[in-house]
Amino acid sequence: MSLGPLMIDLAGTAVTAEERELLHHPLVGGVILFTRNYLDPTQLSALVDAIHAERSPPLIVAVDQEGGRVQRFRDGFSLLPPPRRIGHEFDLDARRGIRLARTLGWLMAAELRAHGVDISFAPCLDLDHGVSFIGDRAFHASADAVGQLGLAWMQGMRAVGMAATAKHFPGHGAVVADSHLTLPVDRRPLADVAPDLAPYRRLIPNGLAGVMAAHVQFPAVDQAPASLSGRWIRDVLRGELGFQGVVFSDDLSMGGAAAACGDVMTRVRQALSAGCDMLPVCNNRASVIELLTHLEVEPEPASSLRLVRLHGRSGAPDRTELEASPEWLRARDLLARIAAAPALTLEAGRDP
Repeated sequence: MSLGPLMIDLAGTAVTAEERELLHHPLVGGVILFTRNYLDPTQLSALVDAIHAERSPPLIVAVDQEGGRVQRFRDGFSLLPPPRRIGHEFDLDARRGIRLARTLGWLMAAELRAHGVDISFAPCLDLDHGVSFIGDRAFHASADAVGQLGLAWMQGMRAVGMAATAKHFPGHGAVVADSHLTLPVDRRPLADVAPDLAPYRRLIPNGLAGVMAAHVQFPAVDQAPASLSGRWIRDVLRGELGFQGVVFSDDLSMGGAAAACGDVMTRVRQALSAGCDMLPVCNNRASVIELLTHLEVEPEPASSLRLVRLHGRSGAPDRTELEASPEWLRARDLLARIAAAPALTLEAGRDP
């Protein structure tokens, strides 16, 4: 059975009988985990193994593990700083900042792969324009700095067998509204969005595997938000930027998607029509059941092939082996030194 376009969530720390039926549905291709799905590393390994065992090829297991305030697994995992902390190090010493980004990208991915998790939705490539709720999730205000740090983070992930998913395309950093609650509107013309696209121009030729599209409307470009826009996904991302990997929409249960496009069935159909490969639908089991019951879509072979390539590389060390490795010990030492050092305080959105 090929992987379907829907990514769904689970209620708790183990797969229930009802959820097992959902996971076997051909429209499902992945599972996203949240803090409620995590107790400790041993439980996480058992849960991921159970999800993977349900299908062949296995379903993709994902999580948001950026660091800072967006880190779903904490106890038993290295506590990663927010990306802006890495940007501060870059301002003090660019080479040191790039090394830190690569090391923390590796550390994040190595710990997740030790428990079988396939992907983390990172790095965040949004620019810090000083107005968005994204805040310290952005590495920096400079497009060049974000590109360099995002590339280093991606390379760290790749070194341990995890594909990177950059977000939130084409950029969430210049809008005030929170797309979890409503639809943000960025009124800049396409030419003025060029700095926000620059980090993608750097990562895509270097093998970026995934991109998550934002629930942000750019009315000068298209009336549909980027996550539901063929203009953004097919023309700009795939056409102009040459991206050949997996396109995720942001969670289609979010307020930004609902404000733009009515019921969940309409949102899903429009996202697929726009060129998205995988559609997270989270924290709304009724919507998932409605989609699995009534959505009819033709399989897209190219999309299924792209999705399979997101599986984590086999042969990752288990947690005991990882924690005995010199690489993990060095990464933890670097993390400890960063945590102990005072962070450079910068005004949001401003260069030093």
